[in-house]
Amino acid sequence: MKILITGGHLSPALSVIEKLKGEDVFYVGRKYALEGDKAFSLEYQTIKNLGIPFFSITTGRLQRKFTRYTIPSFLKIPLGFSQSFFILKRFKPDVVLGFGGYVSWPIIIMSSFLKIPVVIHEQTLEAGMTNKMAARFAAKICISFESSKRFFPIKKVVLTGNPLRKEIVQISKESKVENIIPLIYITGGSLGSHFINNLVKDTVGKLIKDFQIIHQTGDSRKYKDFDRLLKIKNELGEDGENYKVQKFLTPLESAESLQKADLVVARAGINTVAELLFLGKPSLLIPLPFAQNNEQLKNARFLKAQGLGEILEQKKITAEVFLRTLEKMYKNINSYKENNKQSKAIVDKDAALRIVEVVKNVYKKKKNKN
Repeated sequence: MKILITGGHLSPALSVIEKLKGEDVFYVGRKYALEGDKAFSLEYQTIKNLGIPFFSITTGRLQRKFTRYTIPSFLKIPLGFSQSFFILKRFKPDVVLGFGGYVSWPIIIMSSFLKIPVVIHEQTLEAGMTNKMAARFAAKICISFESSKRFFPIKKVVLTGNPLRKEIVQISKESKVENIIPLIYITGGSLGSHFINNLVKDTVGKLIKDFQIIHQTGDSRKYKDFDRLLKIKNELGEDGENYKVQKFLTPLESAESLQKADLVVARAGINTVAELLFLGKPSLLIPLPFAQNNEQLKNARFLKAQGLGEILEQKKITAEVFLRTLEKMYKNINSYKENNKQSKAIVDKDAALRIVEVVKNVYKKKKNKN
């Protein structure tokens, strides 16, 4: 079976790829992380390192706010459809598996045009814009949570859960070693977060008096956050030993950092929230303020409702509020830990296998028709 995987949500895609060993898999995505920025995307780097064929498409999206990239991005949309058509004609996949995001849209449309069956996976508590539009072209729609069901044609929906990275599942089986100095893991996701990076810049000198910090910054060439923060680390002298700053962490490194951490500071993408729930990690979440339909705020509230975290909205945060919240959370760390057993049951560690089963069934149905 030849499977084309596409979409903007890399973590669940990698989990499914791991379960597709023996099948012919290739990936279509974006080469660069951000428009106007020449930093390579995490999916490009990760997929290439896995030895899986990666094909880049240049496509545009409808942006939520007007920037100097809005019109150029819109004009790239036809190019994305053209490139998708030729990739599909060249490699003739048996099934296309999409994980949301604007990159998957032209591939899904062209797959429908070429009569190639499509399976999509919805990670969120509700439904992303691309998947809502793609639903009519999909043979099956895999969802992570019951709450997504109302957005899609019920006959197409399969509740599979949200795939976890194999590193997260594996690390969860290992005993956590207590830190002599409490550890905070700070991440803005694969791209990093300029806002969170600035918060750390303004507070790291005080944080390292009480905490060890592992900080994943991303590699935006526009802001050069990593370079600025590395300079600050070096200026801290011996105290800087408590501050570890990296552009990216490998999947294993990030899983180990999550497992070791006493507290986590992160955005509130659904894959991040799912991993935090599964590991039962007390977390301070700073939702992306311009996420579609306040998606990240809803994700953060879902985690907080399980008794595992706190939320700070970006527009209300100052360095002082950030510091005070982390200090208060650590003082009450045991109250969060009491809730971690029930939170793990919310996330299904076998979700990736269920998605693979859906893909195989769609492929069999196609073969039987032919």
